Amino acid sequence: MDIPQNRFKAALADGQTLYGLWVAFGSAYPAEVCATTGYDWLLIDGEHAPNSVPSVLEQLQVVMPYPVSAVVRPVNGDPALIKQYLDVGAQTLMVPMVDCAEQAEALVRATRYATQGGIRGVGGGLTRATRWGAIHDYTRRAHEQTCLIVQVESRQGAERIEEIAAVDGVDAVFIGPVDLSTDMGYPDEPHHPEVQAMIRHLIEVVNRAGKAAGILAPNADDARRYRDWGCRFIAVGIDISLLRQGALDTLAQFKPDAEPSPPARGY
Repeated sequence: MDIPQNRFKAALADGQTLYGLWVAFGSAYPAEVCATTGYDWLLIDGEHAPNSVPSVLEQLQVVMPYPVSAVVRPVNGDPALIKQYLDVGAQTLMVPMVDCAEQAEALVRATRYATQGGIRGVGGGLTRATRWGAIHDYTRRAHEQTCLIVQVESRQGAERIEEIAAVDGVDAVFIGPVDLSTDMGYPDEPHHPEVQAMIRHLIEVVNRAGKAAGILAPNADDARRYRDWGCRFIAVGIDISLLRQGALDTLAQFKPDAEPSPPARGY
């Protein structure tokens, strides 16, 4: 048995622009619903959503049959947690709060085995990633299908974007507009001109480094602007926000004084 191809990584390498959906319910059932809708990728969130390794595993299992890629975001860059997510079958990881090249380099090592200079423990035939031993050359070739995305979402990370983007083994950089705006002194103001200028700068630097830039943009105008600036993978919706917005909009048809639907926020 061969290692499953990482379609997300291949599409980025091919220069495609990919549109994604944040999946934050922490349950396989809504994740599978989202998998049927035609998005290019789903972000299974373990940072701000109530996910654990078992719940992420369940979502990976239900998403796999559909033509959509799964990206898993751990709560942090803990190598032990990264090992667990990789062992249950995650091939693309998005790690939050990366502020320097040293952090990025440590994350690369956490995703690779010793033969590629890493520290990932070998589970042999005990892991879903190896299909319980059916993929005989997994340890030698796993890194070929592993995609590492680092999130830059602080002033410190933005100031060090060149060195972060240059790290070998980092495939993409994802920008967090709301966290970035807060750390720049503009809480919940990602549209502030200084924040927007910084976002554009980050995208340009990442592209010059030959890496893919991504961002969360639930607002359609924002998503189009970031695409035009050079973002190659854009999350254009959040499942929780879409459910709440849909429920409020439906109710407003019958109760005109119902609470208005707020704009979706990124995080």
